[in-house]
Amino acid sequence: MLRPKFPTMPQPTGLITPPAVIQPTTITPGATVPQPVAVAPAPSRPVVQLTPVTALALVGGGTAVVLVVGAVLVSLLLAVAITGASVAVCAVVLRSLLASDAKRR
Repeated sequence: MLRPKFPTMPQPTGLITPPAVIQPTTITPGATVPQPVAVAPAPSRPVVQLTPVTALALVGGGTAVVLVVGAVLVSLLLAVAITGASVAVCAVVLRSLLASDAKRR
């Protein structure tokens, strides 16, 4: 019958060169350079101070985000529930139609 033909690995062609030999080198020490004097770093960012108005705005913004995310999640859950219920009603109607058609025969 049909027998598969497996490919054969070709032999490497061309010249094969040996790896290069690395010669060790000597390191001569250079002149020493004096270390620079350390300067005190400037503050990278200013300190943020929360005023009562700012804190109230942050709390209000966080509350708004939580309410929006909650509303989106609840609406998605409601959409899934409505879709599931409609699919179940369709299945019951189809089953009833098929059962009544089988009884008539």
